[in-house]
Amino acid sequence: MPASYQAPNRKDKQGQQTFSQSTASNVATGNATVQDLLAKKDGGVVSIAAEDTISQAVEILKEKRIGALMVTNSSGGLQGILSERDIVRQLAETPGQTLPQTVAENMTSKVQTCAPSDSLVSVLRTMTDGRFRHMPVMDGTKILGMVTIGDVVNFRLAEVEYEALRLKQMIVG
Repeated sequence: MPASYQAPNRKDKQGQQTFSQSTASNVATGNATVQDLLAKKDGGVVSIAAEDTISQAVEILKEKRIGALMVTNSSGGLQGILSERDIVRQLAETPGQTLPQTVAENMTSKVQTCAPSDSLVSVLRTMTDGRFRHMPVMDGTKILGMVTIGDVVNFRLAEVEYEALRLKQMIVG
């Protein structure tokens, strides 16, 4: 070892420590909200009128590649929701007679909704407990969109992957 070498001293680094990464900043999960998810989601409101037929609804579901439609009145107010599950249930109960029936006869009229400020964790819990996969997002009486259980899970998965990356960066330096 050269004679001029001095081992590092604890005082050498005083005042030079940075705080760009810390355990708290790297593992803190934000309280993601429905609004956060909607901001990243492409789309809009896909709806159908209560007086339309199941045949029309099936065509829209197929064309848009979605699993549920919001049922709205003429002023755009939410009246219900019609899901693939509602249609399949009716197909089993009235084979060969379902497609000409109206949406109103088959929709779920007691719809569980969420607000943009609701946490994704609470929305996921509500969907899981209620055993449904689609939830309209409402701001008062205005429909803002629809979130699906898949949307929520994928959003949370992306968050977890990002958190893992940040932890790896913190460990590696």
